[in-house]
Formats: sequence, structure tokens, C-alpha cells
Amino acid sequence: MTDFLAITGGRVVPVSADPIENGTVVVADGVITAVGGTDTPVPEGARVVDASGSWVLPGFVEAHGHLGVHEDGEGWSGNDTNEMTDPNGARFRALDGIDIEEVGFRDALRGGVTTAVIKPGSGNPIGGRTVAIKTWGGRTVDEQVLALDVSVKSALGENPKRVYGDKKQTPSTRLGVAAVLREAFVSARSYAEKRASAAVKGEPFERNLTDETLAAVLDGDLVWDQHCHRHDDIATAIRIAEEFGYTLVVNHGTEGHKIADVLAEKGIPVIFGPLLTSRSKVELRDRAIGNLALIAQAGVTVAITTDHPVVPIDQLRLQAILAVREGLPAQTALEALTVNPASILRLDSRVGALEAGRDADIVVWSGDPLSIESEVEQVFINGRAVVEPMEAGEPRVVERWERFGRNTWKG
Repeated sequence: MTDFLAITGGRVVPVSADPIENGTVVVADGVITAVGGTDTPVPEGARVVDASGSWVLPGFVEAHGHLGVHEDGEGWSGNDTNEMTDPNGARFRALDGIDIEEVGFRDALRGGVTTAVIKPGSGNPIGGRTVAIKTWGGRTVDEQVLALDVSVKSALGENPKRVYGDKKQTPSTRLGVAAVLREAFVSARSYAEKRASAAVKGEPFERNLTDETLAAVLDGDLVWDQHCHRHDDIATAIRIAEEFGYTLVVNHGTEGHKIADVLAEKGIPVIFGPLLTSRSKVELRDRAIGNLALIAQAGVTVAITTDHPVVPIDQLRLQAILAVREGLPAQTALEALTVNPASILRLDSRVGALEAGRDADIVVWSGDPLSIESEVEQVFINGRAVVEPMEAGEPRVVERWERFGRNTWKG
């Protein structure tokens, strides 16, 4: 039996299309089937949510965070972000370190974030595979996975040279970090050639998870998420990407405004942020919230990140609000929270906009989410209510065990 949901009466903001006053969003079995006005048919027997006086938007997408692998407030015990024992950690997977009971998942819902791309840290030149997950709804993290194969995290700049320089081993300079990347891709290319030859000849072939991951980057199956702040590190990221022909996404991009025209010409997107940080490192000395507006103005596709827990994930929209104050157009800010991160990381067939065929990840706001006074009233992930309104007080997060029919903790 089909499970229908209809959210009616609100200001529907698909982001990918013009807003609809007194709009309707229809959902069937967790997938949006229609977005329209008052003439949009509501299926018989549908659960109807009256959103009159509220705004209805797609759930936000956090494009670069460490939710669940760097647990907020848990110290070393909850920090599995960096496996800093091998400069080439392409075989490591963020998925294997995610704790879905981290408090940050509840914060995400309260901030309207329904999808997060979880990445290893930036202590290694090559940190490992990332994963896209929904921020609620599974008995295990595997049941929250949106896309298992998204990208590989890599780092240039201060972090890897500090980590391995302190150990008196390569890489201890920017030169060394770049060399690690080049050597890794040369090895992966050779691996792919030998694998193809073995397949043609019907010969056995010994798998290598590190080379296999990087071969997938070279084949275009995985995006290359490049941590870099300074303009010279961004230039190095571009140089190496063009040498080996993979798809580059700049992460952080603190000084991206200095070469924004280059990024725009080459069609390289930037996942910008976090915006609410101090100048804790030399490479952040030119940090400014207004830099995002300059990058976008040049024609670069941009997304916004909290880098959770560097900035708590529920402050994703606050960063967008501040960016608007510093010159970022409001529509671009909404796109940087929704359609842009989804498109940049190839998730746009599922999330990022209110469109027929996409997942029913929907957030009902008390007003414009780019107004500081607005609050989350309800959240739906895959059409299921995960944040519900209360008669008094803050909206209530539906506990995970309730979703599966159990009425006691771990019962």
C-alpha cells in the first residue's frame, strides 16, 4: 500500500524553481511526486500537513563535515577523523568510523540539515573515501547511506606538512605533499593498466585497496575533494588535477577570491568555509566571510560548510545569513545550502531541491530560513517525520528506536 504525504498551504521554495505561495508538495513512499499550487491533487488517504504561514524547503546539504567521526565534545575517544600513520590513506573509509548517536545528528536536524557528506580529516595528503548519509532514520549508519562512493579527501597546506614534519618524515613541506599525490596517482595508473591487462588475459590479479580507490578517481567515478586554503595551494590543486585528469572540488577555499576568475574559467567549484572561525593558522590570515561573495560573483559554483565540529552543524544556515550580510545574494545563499552541494558531489538526482523524483527530505520553517528569527518546525527525511511540532516548547526529534516500533531505549 502506497504511503502518501501532502504538505499544503505553505510558501513552497523548491530552490531550483520559483517559490509557490500556498503551495503543495506531494510524496509517495518517500519520493516527491508533485510540487505545485492549490490545484495540485492530494491523493486520497494521504497524511496532510498544514504548513499555512510557514516556509517549505528542501533539507540542507552539509558538503564537508566530520559528523559522527569527530564526535562533538567527546575528546580523543570520539575522534576518528585522521588515521595519521600513512600519508596515502586512500583505502581508509569515513563510513567505518561514524557513530550515528553523536549529538551532532540531532543538531543537524534542528538546523534543517538532512544530508551530510562525511569526510576524513586533513592530517594526511590523502585522507580516504567520503560517504553521503541522511542525518536520521537508520538502525545502523548503513541504513542512512545516500551514496557510498562520493569522493576522496585530500589535503594541501599546513596540516599534512605539520603532521609528518613533526615525525621527521616525508612530507614535511608543500613540495613533499605534492610529490606524495603525484606518486600515488602514478602508482594507481600503473595498477589500473595491469588490472586491465590481467582481465583481458584472464589472469589472476591481486587487489590493492589504495590503488583501487585512486584508480576510481582517475576513471571519474570519485570526485577529488581537495582541502586547501591559500591561493598557492589552490593553484597546486589545479595543477595536479590537470596533470592526471580527475574531477577537482576545492574545499575551504579561504583565498579562493584571489584567483576566482581562474576557478570560474576552469569550472572548479568551491565548498567554502567554515566561516565562523578564528585565524588559528597562518593560512587563514586572509579569512573573511565576504570572500564567499567575491568567489560567487566571479561565476564559481559555491557551497557552504561548517566543517562540523569546527563549527556546530546547526549553524550552517547562520553562516549563510552572515554571507548574505556580506554581499552574497540570498538566492545564491539558498543554492549554496541545497542544489549546489548536491550537484557538486553528484547527489542531485536524490537531494537538494523540491522536485518530482527526488527524495522527500523536506523542512518546514516558521519563516524565511535566511532570517535569524526563523526556526525549524518540522523535518521529514524520505517522507518520514523525524522532527515533529510540539504544542509548547521546541519541536521534538523522533527517537531512532521509535521509528522501528520499539518503545524503550534499545528495547
